[in-house]
Amino acid sequence: MQSAFVFAKPHANTPAVVELIKQKFDEVGITITSEGEISGKEIDDNKFIDQHYYAIASKATILTPDQLNIPTEKFKEEFGEEWATVLAEGRTMNALDASKHLGVDADEFDKIWGKTKKVKFGGGFYCGYVDIEGKSPIYTFNAFFMTMRSKFTDPNVSIHFFTVDFDPKKLSWADFRGKVLGPTDPAAAPKESLRGMIAGDWQALGLKAECNTGDNAVHASASPFEALAERSNWLRKPLADDAFGKALLDAGVSEAMIKDWSVDPQVVLPGEDGKKGSLFDQLEDTDLDECIAKCVDIAKAQ
Repeated sequence: MQSAFVFAKPHANTPAVVELIKQKFDEVGITITSEGEISGKEIDDNKFIDQHYYAIASKATILTPDQLNIPTEKFKEEFGEEWATVLAEGRTMNALDASKHLGVDADEFDKIWGKTKKVKFGGGFYCGYVDIEGKSPIYTFNAFFMTMRSKFTDPNVSIHFFTVDFDPKKLSWADFRGKVLGPTDPAAAPKESLRGMIAGDWQALGLKAECNTGDNAVHASASPFEALAERSNWLRKPLADDAFGKALLDAGVSEAMIKDWSVDPQVVLPGEDGKKGSLFDQLEDTDLDECIAKCVDIAKAQ
């Protein structure tokens, strides 16, 4: 059996949607092994969503500017001053601290960010110079994440999660995501998929607005490894107590490496002459045995 982590997103977490998910899982032979609610306050306090979207959130909310790998020459080229000076003078903050400094909420910050001079340092890594009336100017990072984050951390919302098992001989991971869940864009989702059904009947299911690519009703793990990372994050499940985590440990992948991989680092790709790529991308839509084998190969290549 392979195990996934699934949740109804805050905008779609209604009793009718939760029941629809259960019915769909039962219909296709997916077994629910646990379920529950995680409140917006819990998500905020524990930074669950920040860890979930670590690649972009780390720059916005988790790490402080002194912990970021800033390309100093590019920073000087774009902004005309030395990064070391800016850092020493305290003129930079992550987006979470910057929103408090500026006294704005996520939506206001998003509007400010849209007009801000920005530079891209890498994939999902942006720096902006924020200068608004009445506040000292600051440099900050990935402020666009704050709006995404606020959808999950509002104290009036929650997610409804499921841990599920299914037999890879009867349902592949690719079909679990593509046919049962549906593509990221609900408009392109099959009508019989969860995203297709919810988008097509959103008013009757109790949603306040139509679904779109961002608010696409349901999340599900993209691979057995991502499911492990998500259970570890959202449910605080120890690796050794997780069936897939134990399988990786038994296969010789170290606990330290598994934890490092949980935030989707760039890894050396097996047989690619030192080329690097996203760990999550290498494992996406793989079934249980293939995922373990790939993890072992990747571990050996590091």
